[in-house]
Amino acid sequence: MQHSILCMRRGILSMLFYVFLMPFFLFTVQAGTVLELQQATVSGTVTDTSGNPLVGVNLVVESKNVGAITNMNGSFSIQASPTDVLLFSMVGFKTLSVPVSGRGEMIVQMEEDVTALGEVVLNAGYYTVSEKERTGSIATIKASVIDKQPVANPLAAMQGHMSGVNIVQSTGVPGGGFTVEVRGRNFLSGVSDPLFIVDGVPFGSQSLGALRVSNEILGANVSPLNAINPSDIESIEVLKDADATAIYGSRGANGVVLITTKKGKEGNTKFDAHVSTALGKVSHFLELMNTQQYLEVRREGVINDGYGSFLDNPALDYVWPDIKSWDNSRYTDWQDELIGGTAYRNNAQLSISGGSQNTHFLISGAYQKETTVFPGDSNYKRGTLRSQLDHSSENGKFKVNLSMGYSNEKNKMPGSDFTSKAYSLEPNAPALYDDEGNINWENNTWDNPIASLEENYVARSNTMIANAVVSYSILKDLVFRSSMGFTDYRLDSYRTMPSSARNPSLGYTSQSYSNLITNGSQRQSWIVEPQLQWKKGLGAFSLDMLMGATFQWETSDQEVIRGLGFPSNELIQNLAAARTLEVITDLDSEYRYNAVFGRINLKVLDRYILNLTGRRDGSSRFGPGKQFGNFGALGVAWIFSEENIFGEHAILSYGKLRASYGTTGSDNIGDYQYLDTYSVSGNDYDGVTALEPTGIFNPQFGWEENKKLETALELGFLDDRVLLNTAWYRNRSSNQLVGIPLAATTGFTELTGNFDALVENSGLEVDLRTINIQSSKVSWSTTFNLTIPKNRLVAFDGLESSTFVNQYIVGEPLTIVKLYHAMGVDSETGLYQFEDYNGDEAISSTEDRQWIEDLAPKFYGGLGNTLRLGNFTLDAFFQFKKQRAFNTTRFRATPGFKENGPVALFDRWQNPGDMVSVQRAFSGLAPTGGLDGFQKESNTAVSDASFIRLRNISLNYNVPSLKDGLDINVYLQGQNLWTITGYNGPDPEQPSELRLPPLRQISLGLQVSF
Repeated sequence: MQHSILCMRRGILSMLFYVFLMPFFLFTVQAGTVLELQQATVSGTVTDTSGNPLVGVNLVVESKNVGAITNMNGSFSIQASPTDVLLFSMVGFKTLSVPVSGRGEMIVQMEEDVTALGEVVLNAGYYTVSEKERTGSIATIKASVIDKQPVANPLAAMQGHMSGVNIVQSTGVPGGGFTVEVRGRNFLSGVSDPLFIVDGVPFGSQSLGALRVSNEILGANVSPLNAINPSDIESIEVLKDADATAIYGSRGANGVVLITTKKGKEGNTKFDAHVSTALGKVSHFLELMNTQQYLEVRREGVINDGYGSFLDNPALDYVWPDIKSWDNSRYTDWQDELIGGTAYRNNAQLSISGGSQNTHFLISGAYQKETTVFPGDSNYKRGTLRSQLDHSSENGKFKVNLSMGYSNEKNKMPGSDFTSKAYSLEPNAPALYDDEGNINWENNTWDNPIASLEENYVARSNTMIANAVVSYSILKDLVFRSSMGFTDYRLDSYRTMPSSARNPSLGYTSQSYSNLITNGSQRQSWIVEPQLQWKKGLGAFSLDMLMGATFQWETSDQEVIRGLGFPSNELIQNLAAARTLEVITDLDSEYRYNAVFGRINLKVLDRYILNLTGRRDGSSRFGPGKQFGNFGALGVAWIFSEENIFGEHAILSYGKLRASYGTTGSDNIGDYQYLDTYSVSGNDYDGVTALEPTGIFNPQFGWEENKKLETALELGFLDDRVLLNTAWYRNRSSNQLVGIPLAATTGFTELTGNFDALVENSGLEVDLRTINIQSSKVSWSTTFNLTIPKNRLVAFDGLESSTFVNQYIVGEPLTIVKLYHAMGVDSETGLYQFEDYNGDEAISSTEDRQWIEDLAPKFYGGLGNTLRLGNFTLDAFFQFKKQRAFNTTRFRATPGFKENGPVALFDRWQNPGDMVSVQRAFSGLAPTGGLDGFQKESNTAVSDASFIRLRNISLNYNVPSLKDGLDINVYLQGQNLWTITGYNGPDPEQPSELRLPPLRQISLGLQVSF
């Protein structure tokens, strides 16, 4: 009824317009202007080739801002004139153009387009290239995968999805960081961070956290990438080989990560609202000794150390309160108490987008709040705002793109991570609070871990990324383009340590102990990159040439100040109230970088492709005569499936051979390393502040160099339903920039210089994508990736006489550790035994550490499946990794100490003849001869840490809409839900007892678009 009334009102309104405006239209027609044809309703149905209706097909009237979407029955209705053309498009189907030709109804049949490799465009940085025609190695992940993961950092969304990219989360605490390696570790300096570029602007991913402020809670790894909302990302590409990275020169030695954010699209204004809530828990607890087991080995340790007779002396109860003073029947699961809470993450986001044929816009804002599994009210908050606008002139010659992103973060956490206490606290330790709710010090017999809540770590960061790209077509085939970008990252953090957080027996007061450490850091960068591109088709030949320049300026500063002694703990956040101020760090640096670059891409018959890239870099980090470096690469490809011998319906639908070779470099040594440098020591001489020499002049060192070689075979079968890509690579890094240790008599610790060392990374990468089932109602697709890496130190002149002799071995990976070789427990003495490599009848700290363990993964990858059934979509992704890592022996090797440990320590040596793997109990009151420490650094402390993890799973339901343009999605997502591993430790991905492991998370969300 409402629809009929609405139609009647529209008819009356149209008649009124006709009566009043017809004279004007007649005058206009008489004046010679063509009258636009009358609009009419065109309706119909869209099906696939089997006649099944297609849901969600986009259709627009060509050259007009009018569009519609097919409903559950594949039906549509749209206003169009008799001469208009309708464009139908849908993912997985070929775009179709259908003239109206005066029809009021039509039936449209769309043809399936499984992959359309030639239309899949990849971002290669300075240019774009289709998946089919690329000559380099580029891995990508799209928004369709990122949006299905309940993560707060883009790096978390990439884990396991890309071959050759190994990402490890450093901590499960909000605001923490990640380590990223693209095809292994290339340099002795340990710097493996790739270059991150966000919407064309380089973005510094290195943490500006201060060790003395955030080390206890985040390991000083505060990731700037936390500022980027994963929901804002359209795609992430990782450039890996020389062909893809050489155009970035010295900045691309460790790979390049390109992050592209979402943009507005032509069509009606669209509102997208998104809300979600997530729960997080620690996924695995260690099996520790209970109270009876702990006290048994504890008493045994005291007796073994010769102090058993003193246990009956009440005057010495303070020495072993866990045995004599505390309740011996009490048991507390400290893992559940300290890290067993539930973390909550609430997220809300709203975006508005749309535009005309020439102008598109998008504005989005998001807010996130996340708590922790720790006791207390710690939380992390983030607000983001992003805008994007692009416009082109009517003739398409002039184009401008403006983008801006702003993020504000506040992280309020305890001063230290509770994880290590959860693994080591005595099981019969007293209650955290007394009957009145105060911190329980149990007559000053223990250090209450909950007192850490009195210490606060607070970090506030503000991040802005802005970019403007302006282009103009000078000629038909010649385009001038200039990109101008700006980034500003500011981190202000502090840690308070009041006297109330320490045991009262120590006698600390706010005047004598309370202290505040602040860190104020900032990094700003400007970049301008003018470019000129010429494209020309010459019959069977197609030529694409690009040349440009880079001008970048970056400043960094950091100031770390410690205030000691406050009149009251209430004033601890006011540095002006401190009795003593100490400037720990006051650094500022300036970095200038200039470059010219170019690219020549030649295609012959659309099957033979040659890609030549080059760059000449200039860096302010090198001395005169060494400031410039030349880098380049050659990539070739042969799309042999285009040859005539392959028919149109051949099983092999796509085949390509490609290869590349080139060089990139690195200047990751910090600023001013070649100069004589001095630092203010904080000390004074005769009342005058003293300067200390910290760097010695060396203008001779130059660029590190990384030579990259790759060959690859890409195959597609059954109309590209099956795509298999295999690649072999070898990267050789030379001219290593490291600190060369100097004798103490020189007054300097090291001299920065080039070592004649060669590091090689090689490996095999496999990527498989299959479309198993594809129809309008049911689809099933699979992705698989596998990386088998190998790292080795090929050569190192003078290694035997250098200070690196105990760290590296020629022919072995850089990731090795040298350990003692444990020989088990002597059945007569009950003590650990170790192999005496040098035969001096003593175990030394260096010469007897000859057992080699490699902690790098042997292989890693991921397996994903997407199943769509009607309106339901199920995604499941498994990550796997074969590796070895330090286990619980690394931090608990001997029973009897005043700390809990794994239950395996209970099976210890007790009597002569016992054949066990754990030595006798020690209380810590008598020396162990270093045996406990040797065992922690032996091969026994390393074991298999391989795992298969259900990294993420997502169930999405698209609610059938009763109104055109309304789209409602309800989803349930999970992260780290299930892990198969035999690892003896907290978590195989992040095997540390000091850091909170990654959490298991479940998220429920709702997305509404209209």
